Amino acid sequence: MSLDWLDEELRKIEEQGLLRKLREMETPQGAVIELDGQKVVNFCSNDYLGLASDPRLANAARAAALRWGTGSGSSRLIAGNLRVLCDLERELARFKGTEAALVYTSGYHANLGIIPTLAGKGDVVFSDALNHASVIDGCRLAGARTEIYNHCDPEHLDKRLAKVGKDARKIVVTESLFSMEGDLAPLPEILEVSRKHGAALVVDDAHATGVLGAEGKGGLEYFGVGGGEVDVLMGTLGKALGGSGAFLCGSARLTDYLVNRSRTFIFTTGPSPLMAATALEALRLVREEPWRREKALAGAERVRSAMDVMGIPTGGSRAAIVPAIIGDPVLTMRACESLLEKGIYVQGIRPPTVPAGSSRLRMTFSALHTEKQVNELIEALSEVLNGRE
Repeated sequence: MSLDWLDEELRKIEEQGLLRKLREMETPQGAVIELDGQKVVNFCSNDYLGLASDPRLANAARAAALRWGTGSGSSRLIAGNLRVLCDLERELARFKGTEAALVYTSGYHANLGIIPTLAGKGDVVFSDALNHASVIDGCRLAGARTEIYNHCDPEHLDKRLAKVGKDARKIVVTESLFSMEGDLAPLPEILEVSRKHGAALVVDDAHATGVLGAEGKGGLEYFGVGGGEVDVLMGTLGKALGGSGAFLCGSARLTDYLVNRSRTFIFTTGPSPLMAATALEALRLVREEPWRREKALAGAERVRSAMDVMGIPTGGSRAAIVPAIIGDPVLTMRACESLLEKGIYVQGIRPPTVPAGSSRLRMTFSALHTEKQVNELIEALSEVLNGRE
């Protein structure tokens, strides 16, 4: 079958202002990167703690490669269950305050594996309206009925749950820190509503892990909720922890069940030993260097306050994510390119990543950003978004 129709589809995407293209980075992650041959200050990365290029993680990866090799070689159920992966799972369970943990190759794999394993035909999944695409796709694969509740609205969730029979298996899924909005789910209230209706609670803690809480343990710690109080806690190793891969934490019976039923765990090559070693080193640094999350959060708060003064909407953003909501995708990308001309990289986010009419510049903050760089960002935003240039 010919693929000539792709030209027309790409033309339509471009006309809508939604065409995406890959930019080439020629340097490691950092506060300053080289992008398509231009040095720019990077306010796009999810490397919140600035660990992705930390030499201590690189040294941990090097030592792991010499000890374990560069790949796990097979599914973990065959010959790929290296001890370093088991060490990481024990440390993750300790870090999150749960009985057990299970490592996946990516956050997408984790959500695609967890939800269909726990829910199926005849069950009901209640998903926040702004959950990540991996959660949405996990719900689709599950074959269960999916009920969407209003974003961060436990009262609406309560009403939705009340309409489902007591005998139905019910699962509530929410992110703790939403990646595009930068706002926080009211986890204590959502947990209370879930328990009231006998529903299991799955929390995607990807963007909060390492950033929120007194010890960087994530969204649950931030709200004073124990790791063992939720049924499933997912997190990633490729954001604040500076590496790649993902994990879930919960009871030992949960991980035993997923090892036997989760297709994205069973039918894939085990994670690299380098990934496990770098994650272990990153967890040590999260404990020992709290200044990293404090600095990232402080930089975001400064920009958020400045944008409030400028009258630029940031929604209910918190933590180290600050969106500048523009609305129109063409205007959003025009602002993105104008900032690039000033040596500042802030990516424009458009549908389908965010709902139609809510295109935005998504800014993220790192422990590596200097006060001067944050000041330059504020000045550039004022010029570009307030029409001063």
